[in-house]
Amino acid sequence: MFDALTSKFNGIFHSLSGRGRITESNVSDAMREVRKALLEADVNYHVVKQFCKDVQEAAMGAQVIQSLRPGQVMIKIVHDQLVKLMGPVDTRIYYVSPGPTIIMLAGLQGSGKTTTAGKLAKYLVSKGKRPCLVADDLQRPAAIDQLETLAQQIEVPIYTERITDAVKVARKGIAHAREIGCDVVVLDTAGRLHIDEEMMTEIANVAKAVAPHQIYLVCDAMTGQDAVNSAKEFNDRLELDGVILTKLDGDARGGAALSVKAVTGKPIKFIGVGEKLDKLEEFHPDRMAGRILGMGDVVTLVEKAQEQFDAEETQKMQAKMAKGTFGFDDFLKQMQAMKKMGGLASMLKMIPGMSQLGQMDLDDREINRMEGIVHSMTPQERRDPDLIDASRRRRIARGSGRDGQEVAALIKTFKRSRDLMKSLSGGAMGGLKSLMTGKLDIFGAMNSGRKVKQRSKRKQQPRKKKKHRR
Repeated sequence: MFDALTSKFNGIFHSLSGRGRITESNVSDAMREVRKALLEADVNYHVVKQFCKDVQEAAMGAQVIQSLRPGQVMIKIVHDQLVKLMGPVDTRIYYVSPGPTIIMLAGLQGSGKTTTAGKLAKYLVSKGKRPCLVADDLQRPAAIDQLETLAQQIEVPIYTERITDAVKVARKGIAHAREIGCDVVVLDTAGRLHIDEEMMTEIANVAKAVAPHQIYLVCDAMTGQDAVNSAKEFNDRLELDGVILTKLDGDARGGAALSVKAVTGKPIKFIGVGEKLDKLEEFHPDRMAGRILGMGDVVTLVEKAQEQFDAEETQKMQAKMAKGTFGFDDFLKQMQAMKKMGGLASMLKMIPGMSQLGQMDLDDREINRMEGIVHSMTPQERRDPDLIDASRRRRIARGSGRDGQEVAALIKTFKRSRDLMKSLSGGAMGGLKSLMTGKLDIFGAMNSGRKVKQRSKRKQQPRKKKKHRR
């Protein structure tokens, strides 16, 4: 997400590097480029105009710290203004007692409401709640079937009734949730155009009948300004509590995320960053500003890691690291956890200074290659890589379909990373930091293994004997 905008901002700040101080002239030049970058990202024109004005005023009033460069000062100023533009946001859902708390989802056709309903239900389960899905999209064929499938996947109850009265289904669905002891209801409504008066009247009647405690508008981020305009219209009819932006992982521009709060006054509560049901994140303006400016998002990265590594497993890993007994079986567990965290490219974008690497073609096929090599080892070899000699390497290479040089490079770098892990101690996330460092080394080793393989195929020219002077 925001790849195009991040690249433009990095270029702007780089151009300021080396300047002795911030002046009105170089700030104006920078703001001209910032304005252009934001407009190209499909940010609302009035939002861009006010944002650039605020940044320029803050920049001209800032004193350049002697140890910093103008580019660094501008990054701080732009970061603060981005946070101000997108926030403040309270991502907490306020639950009522006695329940159930009713959350109604509304939005345009094709915005991803039904999938988001499933994601939101999974999110609620992770927070210790017992949600019930209500299929109130009675217009789109197979919408009920889709929600039933999602409910089965995340193992939550669902209420369905194949009639045409949306108000009746909503009321009966909430009554059913109350009867079976659910504390939250996620109401999935039909998609509708904000200019369709009949459909807008229907959803207004549903809201009036069930009095939802929270109404979230689900917007497709890839529609840019259309998402913002529809949010404004829906808010006029429903009094929204927040917005959920979907498909943000597929939108390199990000204009909707930067515009919706300023235009509608309604905060972004959640963002969809993938198709899987666990790809719904709470929206944090400060973290998002960091991603936009290529500063990473370590907090989210650590949260994702904590979801995948339970405390007991982490302690076991740390004990093995401290003793130097970390083996390839442990390595595989962390590789699989990394996949669940979104893969290498996704993780790199969250690490400060690594955002450019995150845009490179580093996909999970590299992890699959490494897994193939490890799975070709015997259990004893995986526990004790020091046993692997030349003949064992050749056997592992044949079994995995890889070159012997790649196998040797992986083993060599794994041992080096294991020693690094042993030297690091303390902190619940010490293992993750070690993993990231070691893994990047392993990728370098795998690539160097390929280079060795390529060089070995070249026809070597006989060396000329040097003439020694007497």
